Amino acid sequence: MRYRTTIDSHVFSFEDLKQVMACASPARSGDYLAGIGAATAQQRMAARHVLAETPLAQFLTEALVPYESDNITRLVIDTHDAAAFAPVAHLTVGDFRNWLLSERATSAALAALAPGLTPEMAAAVSKLMRNQDLIAVAKKCHVVSRFRDTLGLPGHLAVRLQPNHPTDDLRGIAASTLDGLLYGAGDAVIGINPASDSLPVLDKLLRMLDELIARFEIPTQSCVLTHVTNTLRLANAGAPVDLVFQSIGGTEKTNRSFGVTPELLDEAHAAAQALQRGTVGDNCMYFETGQGSALSADANFGVDQQTCEARAYGLARRYWPLLVNTVVGFIGPEYLFDGKQIIRAGLEDHFCGKLLGLPMGCDVCYTNHAEADQDDMDTLLVLLGTAGLNFIMGVPGADDVMLNYQSTSFHDALFVRETLGLQRAPEFEAWLQRMRITGDEGRLLPPAANRLLTDMRGLSALAAP
Repeated sequence: MRYRTTIDSHVFSFEDLKQVMACASPARSGDYLAGIGAATAQQRMAARHVLAETPLAQFLTEALVPYESDNITRLVIDTHDAAAFAPVAHLTVGDFRNWLLSERATSAALAALAPGLTPEMAAAVSKLMRNQDLIAVAKKCHVVSRFRDTLGLPGHLAVRLQPNHPTDDLRGIAASTLDGLLYGAGDAVIGINPASDSLPVLDKLLRMLDELIARFEIPTQSCVLTHVTNTLRLANAGAPVDLVFQSIGGTEKTNRSFGVTPELLDEAHAAAQALQRGTVGDNCMYFETGQGSALSADANFGVDQQTCEARAYGLARRYWPLLVNTVVGFIGPEYLFDGKQIIRAGLEDHFCGKLLGLPMGCDVCYTNHAEADQDDMDTLLVLLGTAGLNFIMGVPGADDVMLNYQSTSFHDALFVRETLGLQRAPEFEAWLQRMRITGDEGRLLPPAANRLLTDMRGLSALAAP
């Protein structure tokens, strides 16, 4: 189906809805690398005019990736909730934008609507929105998840404590973990990206974190971010698995490049729930995504990278995860060239994920060969904190020594919480106060008062060879 519009006597024509979506996207290097970005600013605006007049329901009949050849498309269409969609089914994409920004789009109305939206609908409306629009709507979307503490409450921001080490040295990981806990980080998860795929090494990492959490009665969860098949093997062998991690993408071919299918994720989800290790909830999945992964796998099928990213959220919401993290600038400048593109992508991802009912976090990050710096990350951090982000990363010094990229530090979390008046997960904050790490107002206490420091011998014993 062709789409046309006329602007200043010039006729703009688009072959299909997929091309409309690609040309309507804000400029970014990944779409130009794929050869699908708008050729001119005029073409971009023409595509947005067309998109604004397109009925939302069109996305239910015109698949951007064919239904017959893609299991993500089938999953999205087959599980679509027509009753939830009904209140906005008559709207165009432009009308939907206006509705989202209106007082009718309350937090309760947005939560009820989420199952009725497809990822393509969320991506489409985001292309018509300014940054402030993305922030305003996302802030109204409250998505709460629970395992050993409660994440995503309004006015709260959690932190994943990320104590990576280039050789998976237990003492180095323990030191970084202690550092993070003393700064009040770790309520989202204590999550390690392992350097090794060795099952014995992964087992040691899991057991160290589990003993740490049990010994100090920390209301948080652990995760070793290895491939889902390794986690299944570890769980079946009796390892203390809290969360199942997996990177996912927005097309079947992308996920095959990651070595995963929905059926495999179904199996892992069932296995993790059967362990019943949560105390206040059973959300036990942790997914990471990022714009550009589909193109990296030659699996985007001409679909723009932001829409491919939103389609990954269509897979994630099948499992009611505890955490979904867009690692926004990690892949590099081939996909998001500079700070401006990274900031826009982070706001888009957070908006689309929240609109689809997901507990969204963001790794506010960049690689050292991108045209970005820590000032850009400060900007995105404050914008996302204002928009109601569920969690960020806490990396010692913001410099990940294993993955070799720049992220956010424990100090950054302190800054954004104090600046925006955000709190930690309530169960975790209560623990910090019991340990005399923080006071009644959530601020750090002097080290002399700290009960965790006085018991450091117990902590260091966990990392003994």
